[in-house]
Amino acid sequence: MKSALIIFWSKTGNTEKVAKAIEQGLQQSKMKVTIKKPEDAKALDYFDFDLVCIGCPSYSWHPPEPMSNFLKLKFTEYRQKGKIKLSTPKISGKHALIFVTYSGPHTGIDEATPVGKDIRQYFEHLGFNVIDEWYVLSEFHGSLENSTQGRLGDIRGKPTAEQLQAITDDAKQIGKILLKDQ
Repeated sequence: MKSALIIFWSKTGNTEKVAKAIEQGLQQSKMKVTIKKPEDAKALDYFDFDLVCIGCPSYSWHPPEPMSNFLKLKFTEYRQKGKIKLSTPKISGKHALIFVTYSGPHTGIDEATPVGKDIRQYFEHLGFNVIDEWYVLSEFHGSLENSTQGRLGDIRGKPTAEQLQAITDDAKQIGKILLKDQ
C-alpha cells in the first residue's frame, strides 16, 4: 500500500481545511495517510512515505516561522545523514506536493509563489519528484478590509466548499496515479 504524509501549519484554519481535503482525496484513492503539524512530525522520516505533502500560509511572501524552522531542521537532519547529494539525483518512488494558502491583499498570488518555490527546494535537494505546487486563495481572517478591498476583491469565505472538493478530487487523482506505479 502506498503511503502519504501531510504536514501543515495553519493559524486561522484555511491551510488546515486544504490539508484535510488532500487527506480525504488520498484516502479515497486507497493511500494510507498520516497527517501532522510540524511540532508533531519532527521524528518522522520523509523517506518512509511515497508522497509528502507540505502546506502553510504565505506570510509576507515567506513560510511562517514554525514551518520555516521545521523545514530547516529536517534539511539539517538529512544533510547530516548524507541524503543531500551533489547534482541531486531523483529518487524513484519519492514524491512531494506543496500547497500554500494566501490572501494576497496587495499583489495577489505573487505573494504566495515565493513560499511554494522555497518549500519546493527542500524536496528538490532531497531528490523527490515535486508533483505540483498548489496555491489556494483564502479569506484574510481578522481584517474585513484585506478580505474585501484588496487586488483580489471580496475573498470572504474562501476556500469555498466547491474549491475544497476540487482539491479532494485532484488529490484522489494523484493517489490513483501513484498507486498505478506499484
